[in-house]
Amino acid sequence: MITVNNVGLQYGDKKLFEEVNIKFTPGNCYGVIGANGAGKSTFLKVLSGEVEPQTGNVSISDGERLAILKQNHFGYEEHEVLQTVMMGHERLFKIIEEKDALYAKADFSEADGMRAAELEGEFAELNGWEAESDAAVLLKGIGISENLHDKKMAELTGSEKVKVLLAQALFGNPDILLLDEPTNGLDLQAIQWLEEFLINFENTVIVVSHDRHFLNKICTHIADVDFGKIQLYIGNYDFWYESSQLATQMAQDENKKKEEKIKELQAFVARFSANASKSKQATSRKKMLDNITLEDIKPSSRRYPYVGFQMEREIGNDVLTVKDISKTIDGVKVLDNVSFTMNREDKLALVGRDEIAKTTLLKIIMGEMEPDSGEYKWGVTTSQSYFPKDNSKYFDGVKLTLVEWLRQYSPEDQTETFLRGFLGRMLFSGEDALKEADVLSGGEKVRCMLSKMMLSKSNVLVMDEPTNHLDLESIQSLNEGLIKFKGALLFTSHDQQFVNSIANRLIEITPTGIVDKEMTYDEYVSDKKLQKEIAAMYS
Repeated sequence: MITVNNVGLQYGDKKLFEEVNIKFTPGNCYGVIGANGAGKSTFLKVLSGEVEPQTGNVSISDGERLAILKQNHFGYEEHEVLQTVMMGHERLFKIIEEKDALYAKADFSEADGMRAAELEGEFAELNGWEAESDAAVLLKGIGISENLHDKKMAELTGSEKVKVLLAQALFGNPDILLLDEPTNGLDLQAIQWLEEFLINFENTVIVVSHDRHFLNKICTHIADVDFGKIQLYIGNYDFWYESSQLATQMAQDENKKKEEKIKELQAFVARFSANASKSKQATSRKKMLDNITLEDIKPSSRRYPYVGFQMEREIGNDVLTVKDISKTIDGVKVLDNVSFTMNREDKLALVGRDEIAKTTLLKIIMGEMEPDSGEYKWGVTTSQSYFPKDNSKYFDGVKLTLVEWLRQYSPEDQTETFLRGFLGRMLFSGEDALKEADVLSGGEKVRCMLSKMMLSKSNVLVMDEPTNHLDLESIQSLNEGLIKFKGALLFTSHDQQFVNSIANRLIEITPTGIVDKEMTYDEYVSDKKLQKEIAAMYS
């Protein structure tokens, strides 16, 4: 168990949190959420001991081991992969090193023998004899093949290093596991494996993530960094979000009788309890949800941008035709005779492993890149608006205020009052609207690009990873805005819940052809026969 006693921390004039009192107990998974800059990652550093709080303390039960997901992807370059994983259990690895050094001595003494015996005893207590096989099982599960286990970390790709460091954190069954954005850089198969691992993990997990599907799948509790406090709630992210919205609605409607509020709460809890899956985490949540009272539900101070896409004209039946498009980049063929037709009702997601292929296709159909062969044609009634994965050309070196920046993309008759109001809905109010475009954060740039797209009133939206850099609040708003959009949509995203809730059609570009299915993403990934066929297309 890890206990937080009266912890407070602030940097300069900015107070992150104060008087935090929480007990994180075994068998539970806690998702830490909060607006950008609220102090989520800093809180994990306080728990790990990397950052010292100004008030209070953090205590861990005697004899318990804490493991952390390391963010330094180049910190183990000269170590072998299997060795790097085993370094996750610091005490065990020190024993292995000391044992090896003793047995390598040319003048092995009686004292050395006694010390070696002590180490062997502790080695056995820590399951040292199974360490290598346990590390290998973790690596295989997360997608690192056996032929890489003996290679140096320097020989691995960036995504492979991410997986190895995650396996390092999971190694040796730690009592407390701290994970900061563990799904970043992971493919779908690795995320699914991690979800199952954490669902069955019997100790304490505390995780920061912007992946709502991941939080919903694994979390028994949500720790919300808000109002300068950290409040603990039972349930997963969706339950926290819906309950905070319900609490806000109740607070605004002061005339409502308490009995009516209680009935509304009971119906709300019953709905979430009924939808719980059979996993260990969901079963645990269901038991706790049944005990929630009205006082447990609190409104949030979170600000959500307004995202709504309107169309200037209706779209016709002909939207987009792609015929035999091929493209080779740096000697690698990323697109090979790709053909499909997009319809007016389509909300089409490009999914799959090849990020370059998906981005290249979007660049080609938006005129930013020429195909080597093949052609595409937009319908005469269509108007397109594009969200590129790399938006730097719109902001780098641009010394315009946000009002001036947005004016470039708006009809000439729009007043400054209108533009300021529009920016305000995207959380750029007051002086924020006078920031210069080239000093914005990643999330602020994305919100500006979404503002630009909304002003265009296009009937076809093309979006390449629009959730990158966004906080959970902005992702939620964008998600809802695209569900309501009446036009056609072609997009990519790593956010599984985003894709599943929006897309009605999926296309996966593989090395040996495309897979084109009209189904939800959940149906797509759970179809074992289909996934086996797709895996064969990559081999």
